[in-house]
Amino acid sequence: MKTLKLTTILMLLTFATGQMFSQNVDLGTEKEAVLKVMKTYKDALQNLTTEGTFELFTKDSEVFESGGVEGSYAHYIEHHLGPELGHFKKFEFSDYEIDAEVDLPYAFTTETYIYTIVLNPDDEGNSRTIKKKGVATSVLKKIDGKWKIIKTHSSSRNTK
Repeated sequence: MKTLKLTTILMLLTFATGQMFSQNVDLGTEKEAVLKVMKTYKDALQNLTTEGTFELFTKDSEVFESGGVEGSYAHYIEHHLGPELGHFKKFEFSDYEIDAEVDLPYAFTTETYIYTIVLNPDDEGNSRTIKKKGVATSVLKKIDGKWKIIKTHSSSRNTK
């Protein structure tokens, strides 16, 4: 009888403190917040800008692209994507799909898409269009109540 009482008390105490300290997290809301971060980044690229994107990434983020280590997001923008955007007349995603999984404090996304880049005309007025099938995976972390991209990797190949 003593063991039963002790067991019951311990179970009630565990339940009460577990409820008191547990976080009431709506994973659906968290997933929507993650998807919003990824959409904001995609929309910026399609608008040929990096404005508003730096706060989507952590300062020590890591960017990997098609077999290359690009460094932090800031480095990637300064030495790679930023200068490229200036040569684009259009950057458009189509057949875009995204999957997100939240496992607090992290989230994991996989994006698949076709991207089309139309380059600005050269001195002779010739323009070129690049169309590729791409995939990107990203790891985000919730820091101070905001989702931030800490790692992202993208690669592409010619469309069939």
